[in-house]
Amino acid sequence: MIEPTIDVASSLSAEWMRVELLARNATAHRLGQPHDVETSSRLIELSDTVTRGRAVSSPWDRIAKRPLEPLECDVLACVIAPEVEPRIGWLYQELQPGHPPYPSRALLQELLSISPAGLRDLGRVLAEDAALRQLGLIECDDSVFGPIRPARSLAPLLLGLPVPSSAPPGTTRVLLHAGWDDLVLPGDRIAMMREYIACLRYRSIVVDAWGGQASGGPIALFSGPSGTGKTFAASVIANELGWPLYRVDVGSLISKYIGETEKNLNLVFSSVHGRPAVLQFDEADSLFGKRGEIRDARDRYANVEVNHLLSRIEQHDGPCVLTTNLRGNLDPAFVRRFQMVIDFPRPDVAARSRLWRLHLPPRAPVEPTLDLDLAAAAVHLTGGGIKNAAMHAAFLAAAAGRAIGMPDLALAVWRELGKDGRALAVADLGPLAAFAPRGAVC
Repeated sequence: MIEPTIDVASSLSAEWMRVELLARNATAHRLGQPHDVETSSRLIELSDTVTRGRAVSSPWDRIAKRPLEPLECDVLACVIAPEVEPRIGWLYQELQPGHPPYPSRALLQELLSISPAGLRDLGRVLAEDAALRQLGLIECDDSVFGPIRPARSLAPLLLGLPVPSSAPPGTTRVLLHAGWDDLVLPGDRIAMMREYIACLRYRSIVVDAWGGQASGGPIALFSGPSGTGKTFAASVIANELGWPLYRVDVGSLISKYIGETEKNLNLVFSSVHGRPAVLQFDEADSLFGKRGEIRDARDRYANVEVNHLLSRIEQHDGPCVLTTNLRGNLDPAFVRRFQMVIDFPRPDVAARSRLWRLHLPPRAPVEPTLDLDLAAAAVHLTGGGIKNAAMHAAFLAAAAGRAIGMPDLALAVWRELGKDGRALAVADLGPLAAFAPRGAVC
């Protein structure tokens, strides 16, 4: 038996027409207009078309990446309809004057003819821990008259349109054009990064074709001292996938007010739902630190915030990279829930030598006596420190109108070491001390 096929565009068209007719019916009912048999017949016909469309190839299941119950689909249709058909938004505003063009719980109850006995089901579908909010499909609070909005990228995703390219709220776009050849890491760490990408690229085979257990993420933890290339590695992953990398400003999300942190986190995840993007959370140790004794309500609420964040990250259908300089401060119970944990070591002499060659401007003139191997062996800088020193040496040489030489390198390294705020001695430069400009280093 050949199953009937339903065109997705036609199925969605029936969804919007049904919502519009429901809104017009609600308006007529409020005005006390008599029952229209023709309108009721048309509504029954549209409802049948919608039901068949959802049964054959539900667009709602596709964007949710899981089966949804009929009431969940009805809510999504009513919430997204104003963005697809603006006239429906005007109808909503006539029904709830002074409100945004999105339905409230009260209006949904009216549109969908939900009896007082059925309010429990509506409340369950709209609850904070229910699928529509946990998956980042809708944004709302628990008030009866507050607007229920669709996720920012939901309508474009549903219609197959380009998703918004601006950075989600609370994030910053990281623009680093980094590739595998730019990574200076041990081979096993690069292999782990490639395995992480494989978790994304071959998910459809493992989950859909092979019946593997579906999960969000994947989540990776990058740990290591500052400047060892954690953000750089995240950029390599994003560039390999062809996706943007967004760094999440955790400080701007965490609030002292009860419930605000969760609200801010939900906004970030709902803004990237369905979008090809990599999220990077810095200072993971401040979020997933070892749990201490609960002494007051604030400690208890802090645990709630952490559990909520971890739950949202695990449910987010996209890669999340957490970075930390202090892996030892992380709670092992949290670390075990990450799909990949990669340690970024300080570079050895060979790696530092390669980093010096990578970070000096490729077309810059250099003195024949420039010895990058000596510089690499002299001072144990991280990759970030070498990058800063290499560029500083280039600026020193450009300002003096000469090729980059050992004195420029020595002074640049001295400036980089001085950033730690500790007292320095010329001996800290090791063999580079012989090239340090007199008077500039003391």
